[in-house]
Amino acid sequence: MTHPITDEQLARYARHVILEEVGEEGQAKLLAAKVLVIGAGGLGAPLLLYLAAAGVGTLGVIDHDTVDVTNLQRQVIHTTERIGSPKVESAEAAIHALNPEIKVVAYRERLTAANALRIIAGFDLVADGSDNFATRYLVNDACFLAKKPLVSAALLRFEGQLSTFRAFEPGDKPCFRCLFPEPPPEGSVPRCDQAGIFGAVAGALGTLQAAEVLKEILGLGESLSGALLLYDALNTSFRKMKAKRDPACPLCGPQATIRDLSIHERRAN
Repeated sequence: MTHPITDEQLARYARHVILEEVGEEGQAKLLAAKVLVIGAGGLGAPLLLYLAAAGVGTLGVIDHDTVDVTNLQRQVIHTTERIGSPKVESAEAAIHALNPEIKVVAYRERLTAANALRIIAGFDLVADGSDNFATRYLVNDACFLAKKPLVSAALLRFEGQLSTFRAFEPGDKPCFRCLFPEPPPEGSVPRCDQAGIFGAVAGALGTLQAAEVLKEILGLGESLSGALLLYDALNTSFRKMKAKRDPACPLCGPQATIRDLSIHERRAN
């Protein structure tokens, strides 16, 4: 049950409230919402800032890393003064500087098979901004098992991709494994620290990801569930592809073999 917004909140979120599709009721939903963001890096930085600015009442952020000078080219939630600080603490400071009423739940740890379901259980929706395939598959599997919507983004060099996964619901709604059944061979896809990343691409994808999270909370527009959005900054192009559930998917297919997170347990050890 949502509570009426205060006069102070009405002033802060006025540009939302005057939108017919949002209004006071929608803003109250945002204030009551709980969103977990995986990673306070290139994607998580703009994502967290826009969710905080929008008034998403509780933001969880999980990241085990500390702020490094090389992060500052794209991770706009951090500052030079906070180099060496835990990223979750730096993110919390930035969020509270922007919007003091947001509750931040910080997890300075890795997401593993041992803690994923426990952490995710406390949130309505998960937004994945991780930078490695192992975590993306873990987050996908955990969200499916926990029946939590997942808004996932990834980027490399001048390109990015974005989708929403609600495969726990009936209908032709795929999960991440339906689109990418297996991770690429080790070393075949370089990390950002090897291949580079055009900083503003992280901002573009993180902001798009924030918009999709807000849409999911409010039930607005057309969900990206069942679609994959591809962005190419060099060509200034967007391509939206349809994505279908894979009948052979080991997680969400009719003959699913993944019943828990034991497939990921080696990462936790």
